Amino acid sequence: MARLFITPREIDLISDITKEVMKDVIGQKIYYYRVREEFSNVHDVYEEAAEKIFDPPIEIDALIEWDSSKVSTNNFGTEKYQKITVYIQARDMIDKQIDIREGDYLSYSTNFFEIATVEYDQVIFGQIEYSTGWRLACTQARIGQIDKVPHGPLSEEYSGADAVQETFVQQRGLKKNRLGPTYDTRALIEQGKLDPPDVPGEVSKRGTPKPLESTFYDES
Repeated sequence: MARLFITPREIDLISDITKEVMKDVIGQKIYYYRVREEFSNVHDVYEEAAEKIFDPPIEIDALIEWDSSKVSTNNFGTEKYQKITVYIQARDMIDKQIDIREGDYLSYSTNFFEIATVEYDQVIFGQIEYSTGWRLACTQARIGQIDKVPHGPLSEEYSGADAVQETFVQQRGLKKNRLGPTYDTRALIEQGKLDPPDVPGEVSKRGTPKPLESTFYDES
């Protein structure tokens, strides 16, 4: 598509739409662990650290493509491992100054994964400087590579406070919502072309044993 017809205004619109789908509709998230190589004891020959030092985890909105578990058999028995593909909105990472790197780690549910590859998902109408997002190919981390307590949501079979996410609140470009700071920006709101919403929609459990209710549909 010619640049004559796809201008920065259209790029901002496409970016805001993909942000809205990713952050205000899908509602999935990962926790990103950046490896601090300068503080890790890296082997001179193998260029690998037995004990890695990580930055505190960063919560990132994402779309997860969950693959079924694979089972391999070797001389030591059977081993089950998991692979996932993670899609992340590109401009959201630029706004938050987060640089996703191969070799870093992330958690999703109770599993930890190593990021094997980081690739462009798609460029916007052939304009190479603009991408819809990043595609991360992740393989389950081996035992001992990362030893952290996973953040929720985990699974309804667990009894912890964050095992099941009971509240989901949209961000909608607001600096903060009912859950706290969002660090979210939308180009069209920042430019004054759209007004921010008064109240973002949410889905939350307001006490037990009442079922999940949605303010998005104005249920009561």
